[in-house]
Amino acid sequence: MTEIDLDRAVDHARSRYAEARPVSAAWSERAARVMPGGNTRSILQFAPFPFRVERAAGQHLWDVDGHRYVDLLGNYTAGLLGHSPEAVLAAAKEALSTGWSLGAVHEDEVRLAELLVERFPSLEQVRFTNSGTEANLMALAAATHHTGRRRILVFRNGYHGGVLTFGRDDDPVNVPHQWLLCDYNDVAGVEAAFAEHASEIACVLVEPMQGSGGCIPADPDFLRMLQRRCRDSGALLVFDEVMTSRFSAGGAQQLLGITPDLTTLGKYLAGGLTFGAFGGRADVMAHFDAGQGGRLGHAGTFNNNVASMAGGVAALTELLGPSVLDALHARGEALRSALNEAFRSAGLAMCATGAGSLMNVHGTAGPVSRARDLRGADDRLKELFFFHCLEAGFYVARRGFIALSIEITDADVEAFLDVVRRFDPAGARNGRP
Repeated sequence: MTEIDLDRAVDHARSRYAEARPVSAAWSERAARVMPGGNTRSILQFAPFPFRVERAAGQHLWDVDGHRYVDLLGNYTAGLLGHSPEAVLAAAKEALSTGWSLGAVHEDEVRLAELLVERFPSLEQVRFTNSGTEANLMALAAATHHTGRRRILVFRNGYHGGVLTFGRDDDPVNVPHQWLLCDYNDVAGVEAAFAEHASEIACVLVEPMQGSGGCIPADPDFLRMLQRRCRDSGALLVFDEVMTSRFSAGGAQQLLGITPDLTTLGKYLAGGLTFGAFGGRADVMAHFDAGQGGRLGHAGTFNNNVASMAGGVAALTELLGPSVLDALHARGEALRSALNEAFRSAGLAMCATGAGSLMNVHGTAGPVSRARDLRGADDRLKELFFFHCLEAGFYVARRGFIALSIEITDADVEAFLDVVRRFDPAGARNGRP
């Protein structure tokens, strides 16, 4: 297709989408009058407007215009259990029936902490937050305080929360730490950074797979190098496993055999309710223990809210056994392989990257191992793919992100692959599904 043809195809896809969703359009106009951008979560916005969900159950969403979708986005990994899993719902209801907003400690926060410490190799002690963003902020506070250093080594294309985002340009929302930016999977670049700044680096904050940055897995040797450099220099290695903790019962760290000094968690571990956590070595976490002379405070009215704590206990004891996560990981690996085969067979300059149940479709044939490999990608192909999937009843992220839930079946996967195999960017211009 020519450049003009692709542009026209995108315009046509947007028009078809809008024509089929007049109620969502009206709600978007109403929302824009009282909320900048019409939303309070920027990632949910896309042109011409987002569909508005009326209800959800299992692996399905229904919008206000009556369309049903198989949800392959899973609330950007938070919806690992699908929508309203019964065990979590029952536990949260029971907890709420005895009172909420307690302003006190309670039993379920201890139970959930015990379960997490048992599951994740790096966790000797853990504390709770309301989100992965908060968890990462607190982990960085612990690392800088523990080491007495200020520099934090992070990676371009990394995302650790709304105020910890490292794209091509400086993000004005980011917190003002002394950031040391390196390229992901670039051993030489990191070695050079440590050679110059080793005595100043408090910690390395890294995702075992860059999730929001396009599902780019880390080379295991790259992560092992980070662990060695941190150990040799006295810095702390912080694994952001907010997304990758789903890769096994003990997260990516268990699969890799790499134990970081601190780990951050979030998303699905409270069964889809508001949740975050950070933890790791007991000597580092002791800075939050006033009884041991710790000087770090940790506020948060809803850190131990009864619904999330009860939901987390139910999720980990009743729904997320090792076999469930292993099966989901295998299903995702098979789906990603099939997506790449479909793109190759169709002669499309597209690929899917990722690991296990998390993956991202890109507008390039690849390979993709770091952010710079995506610079020539054609975003219009991803947008056409997004609208093609929506029209067929499958919801993926506008940016091409897919996060499978445990509710997704083999039949759902096969039906989705049939849709993918029918994807024809040239046909999109002429209205062919």
